[in-house]
Amino acid sequence: MSSPVSAPDALAPDFLKLVGVSKTFGNHRVLDKIDLAVSEGEVLVIIGPSGSGKSTLLRCINFIAAPDEGEVIFQGHSWKAMSSKYNFLANRKYEQKLTVLRSEIGMVFQNFNVFPHMTAAQNVMLGLTKVRKQSKDNARKAAVEALSQVGLAEKVDQYPEKLSGGQKQRVAIARALALQPKVMLFDEATSSLDPELVNGILEEIRRLAKAGMTMVVVTHEMNFAFQVAHRIVFMDQGRIVEIGTPDQIRKTTEPRTRSFLSAILN
Repeated sequence: MSSPVSAPDALAPDFLKLVGVSKTFGNHRVLDKIDLAVSEGEVLVIIGPSGSGKSTLLRCINFIAAPDEGEVIFQGHSWKAMSSKYNFLANRKYEQKLTVLRSEIGMVFQNFNVFPHMTAAQNVMLGLTKVRKQSKDNARKAAVEALSQVGLAEKVDQYPEKLSGGQKQRVAIARALALQPKVMLFDEATSSLDPELVNGILEEIRRLAKAGMTMVVVTHEMNFAFQVAHRIVFMDQGRIVEIGTPDQIRKTTEPRTRSFLSAILN
């Protein structure tokens, strides 16, 4: 068993903060006034039953799904959803700002989202050339380095159809890391993988944690969550029920959290 990740030495609670974040799809309020602060260098793990709003919360952090209410404060800058009343030029500038935000807050999804018509290196290069405006030569070098970091040095020119599910997920991780984000979001990064491939991806996340990367991780892998997290958030029905260290959550007296953990861990 891997040793727990040590807590960051210096905490900066306002590095990433959500204030009153809510999100509704149709008549369903998926998130209900979420307040949450993440310290620089912290690994925050979010757990909870399916449909509790965990994935939507991640998507609101980097505005893949813009909150209906509230704001995201990242490195002292506030981000809010833009009203549809603004003109085209204002919306274009807003989207450009969001592109910068998303490059600073990388995200790895459940289903890889790699482009099948591009090699592993080309998938990683795309953000470097489009967002970071790097030359193709420099982007290629950075892509090869990022892929090597996740154990894919031999696969840089392979197309996704030749890669396993675990290797595709490593390409997705390399693609996010190549942009040198300040925060990484992982949304059930192992849920689409065969069981024998899960540990490899969890080790990649653990490696990033030990290197000091700020991360918000949604997972159903409870043993991993208790090993890697500095704090654990338990969500239910679009709300945060409680937040605590792994030891505090293990010993919780909160009935809903206890019920969830009993069902998952037994």
